[in-house]
Amino acid sequence: MPASRLQQQLDELREQLSQDTPLSMEERAQLDALTQEIELQLAREAATAPDETLVDGVNLAVERFEVSHPTLASTLRNIVQSLANMGI
Repeated sequence: MPASRLQQQLDELREQLSQDTPLSMEERAQLDALTQEIELQLAREAATAPDETLVDGVNLAVERFEVSHPTLASTLRNIVQSLANMGI
């Protein structure tokens, strides 16, 4: 269940990014990399130990986008919560 919730939130993040959210190329690249890391974690969830740095990276993105892109930051916060629910 937590993995499916995380997948839904990841899809929501992708949707927000596809709606021409005004981001710099650097910000978009950072979020794309973060999205890929989350997808990788989902793929290896049962196979290996969780990547603790992933949550740190998402938290940093929340802080970075909190003021300029509150909707994006909210989605990222939800992702952090889902990762925590999964024990990551």
